[in-house]
Amino acid sequence: MSQPTALPATPAGALPATFNDFLGNASTVEHLRTAIAAGRLPHSLILSGASGAGKYTLAIMLAMAVECERQPRDLWSNGQSLASFCGVCHNCTRIAGAANLEDEVAKAVATREEMRDADKKDTRVLIQPHPDVLIVPPDPPQLLIKLGQVRTIIQRAHYLPSEAPKKIFILTAASFMKEAANSLLKVLEEPPETVHILILAENPGELLPTIRSRCASVRLGALPVEEIETLLADRRPDVPPKQRTLIARLAQGAAGKALGFDLAAYTASRADALVLLRNASSEPDHTVLFKMTETYRAGAEGQQKTVALLRSLALLLEDLLLLGAGTPELIRNTDLRPELDRLSQALSFQWIEGAARGLDQVYSGLRRNLLRSLSLDAFAGQLVDSAR
Repeated sequence: MSQPTALPATPAGALPATFNDFLGNASTVEHLRTAIAAGRLPHSLILSGASGAGKYTLAIMLAMAVECERQPRDLWSNGQSLASFCGVCHNCTRIAGAANLEDEVAKAVATREEMRDADKKDTRVLIQPHPDVLIVPPDPPQLLIKLGQVRTIIQRAHYLPSEAPKKIFILTAASFMKEAANSLLKVLEEPPETVHILILAENPGELLPTIRSRCASVRLGALPVEEIETLLADRRPDVPPKQRTLIARLAQGAAGKALGFDLAAYTASRADALVLLRNASSEPDHTVLFKMTETYRAGAEGQQKTVALLRSLALLLEDLLLLGAGTPELIRNTDLRPELDRLSQALSFQWIEGAARGLDQVYSGLRRNLLRSLSLDAFAGQLVDSAR
């Protein structure tokens, strides 16, 4: 395989100019636009899909369509009216200003860090691009939506919109502290007529059943691998065909993830994940393991590397499970097929399942802000020892 190419991400803050430019899931998007045009958009909506499927981008576009001062309309093929947005009115431009979620969260966190220590403790990360639109991301460092954030939603939901037709709250993840999730139920049970709450979720199963039962649900489905490859050929012609195929599989049907996929960074983290699997499948070298995990021990960069390692390991374990289940055509790391075949023969199906469950525990430890080095070292040791 040629040297991996680092794909540049889609320009920061770039929104599709129209709904027709949104990648994939055209029928789902049209139904949501029809609901807005008819005034029937659910007051509580779970928008689910894989990371990179466009959930946040679509949520921002829907908010613009609801709040647009000009309220433009398109016609569907069956003659129904479809809500759209002008993109230039005061409401649209302010909401579009929050299109780059990562940047907005970074700015909010930086603002909090400048506060006095006494004020930091009670200040939660919230993003408000418009007086009637509030974006609620998981609060760092635990990356959970917290009680203080939900209390702000409840408080503001009971005030009438000040400048736009509706109040819109976008919760960008399904990861809640228990008391925050329970508190959110209060506003989901009887949402005010002027309020729309959008919950974005990679896995709706993370949400309490009582939350799911009170919300309408829409899922952004995965795009076919061939469609992702065509998209990459069009948008990233500098990427060699073999790498396009690999990226299309690794992106798991998510167009946004594919366009911003850093293959060089992925293969680097995957190499470390392979160290774990190789040591589990043969006589372990604990010195090699310690040296590998040592680079993950400190700082924000270590946190990012740890998450990348865990994601790479998760994809490798899924591929091993697919091989064990007799469906090799579904594996994603196609460039590693010979090694994956060897590992699947050396490691039991039960071990692979247990390792996948162990990943969830490490993620849970990171969310609870447990010491990263201990979590990763313990997991690495457990993987190797349990294979003996």
